[in-house]
Amino acid sequence: MKKIYVLILKSYLGPLVMTFFIALFIIVMQFLWRYVDDLVGKGLEWYLIAELLFYASATFVPLALPLAILLASLMTFGNMGEHYELVSMKAAGISLQKAMKPLVILSILISLLAFYFSNNILPIANLKFQSLYYDIREKKLTFNIKEGIFYADMDNYVIRIGKKDNDDIHISDVMIYNHSDQLGNIEVTIAKTGKMETTPDGRYMIFTLYDGYNYKEKIDEQGHRDTRPFERSSFDEENKKFDLGNFQMNHSDEDLFRKHYMMLDIKQLEFSIDSLSLIKNARAEEFAIGRQNNFQFYNKIDSGAFVSNDPNSIDTGIDLSSMSAYNKRDLLEKSLNSTLGISSTLNYEVDELKRQQEYITKYIITIYEKFTLSFACLILFFIGAPLGAIIRKGGLGLPVVISVIFFIIFHISTITSKKYVLAGVLSPEIGMWIASAVLLPIGIFLTYKATADAPLLDADAWRKAIRMGINFFSKADKTSA
Repeated sequence: MKKIYVLILKSYLGPLVMTFFIALFIIVMQFLWRYVDDLVGKGLEWYLIAELLFYASATFVPLALPLAILLASLMTFGNMGEHYELVSMKAAGISLQKAMKPLVILSILISLLAFYFSNNILPIANLKFQSLYYDIREKKLTFNIKEGIFYADMDNYVIRIGKKDNDDIHISDVMIYNHSDQLGNIEVTIAKTGKMETTPDGRYMIFTLYDGYNYKEKIDEQGHRDTRPFERSSFDEENKKFDLGNFQMNHSDEDLFRKHYMMLDIKQLEFSIDSLSLIKNARAEEFAIGRQNNFQFYNKIDSGAFVSNDPNSIDTGIDLSSMSAYNKRDLLEKSLNSTLGISSTLNYEVDELKRQQEYITKYIITIYEKFTLSFACLILFFIGAPLGAIIRKGGLGLPVVISVIFFIIFHISTITSKKYVLAGVLSPEIGMWIASAVLLPIGIFLTYKATADAPLLDADAWRKAIRMGINFFSKADKTSA
């Protein structure tokens, strides 16, 4: 019996590792295709790209692991069914339940490991990934001035180079606008030739200009808009130094991202939920008190009286019939403006409370996602293993198609229910378990059918069932006639 268990475990672990890394690779490639614009053209070192992909891969494990378990279990039992190994086991008195026993234990261990990963490792991976990706996204493109094009990525300067030699050092027909004073194009340097070199540490760009002029408009003189005075000075050689610090990789403080719900474990999430709930409740209480004190007196126009906004003059009625048309119109405009102001304030406060509640809900959802990941791994195993025993097909053909279908059902159910929870239609306790509730009956049904050797996907059995259904309805139509 132990040898069979070892054989089954070996048959399962190989496809599990293979499908896991294949799924992870596909998801990472999707990430690259989506965010490639933020990565290219910035002169990033290879180890930064590798580090970013490593952390990104860790954050995608909750997507890749359930799919890998589903596909691997389906392939394993499909291969054993296709090669009549399950039939041999049953002939030797080993039922499907016993054959699944080592893999059930392994799936439980994987589920526990997935929970540990999502609670302890995933927050760290999210923190590293988000901070590094933010730094890369904020990094400017590599300093690269093209011929005949005004280059404006340099802070406070716009540079135009007419021609560059092949060595990218010697330049000619140079024009540099200085915008340091934030007053427009009032200061410009023009040179016939020059050199463009970076310092050894790459921090500064040194322009050595030859045979040129400096122009500066004098806007501090009276009547400068009419006379347009300017200063001009010539030079044989002039040096200009530009800071390239913005073109280098700056590492942000990770503490700026640490309080985000994706970077917290369960204890930290619960603490944050309590803190945010206290803030929300305090604001709601403050809003209720303010509404009682400030919004209980309204301008009101009815058929005979006007009640002013002053609480000391609530009972002073004003006969509208004695007022002129101008005063009535003025009264109506003031009442309308007051009502619109109160309505705008109320709507803002309500929207702010909704926004705070939605933010709290995201923290609650993150807690449930740590549990639903583990449970999904277990459920998808109980779908893949019996389904593989039923279809008796291994390899990467039909199992992949079936696995993708079930995974799409699971993923769409998860996303849809999550949106309903954020919208307040469903509570997190119900919404976050809908995907598991959808797949659990399927897993139980398939396990029952596989252990009972039911011809679930047998073509002859389906034709017989359809024929019986047609005959039943035909007899019912004759009887009613």
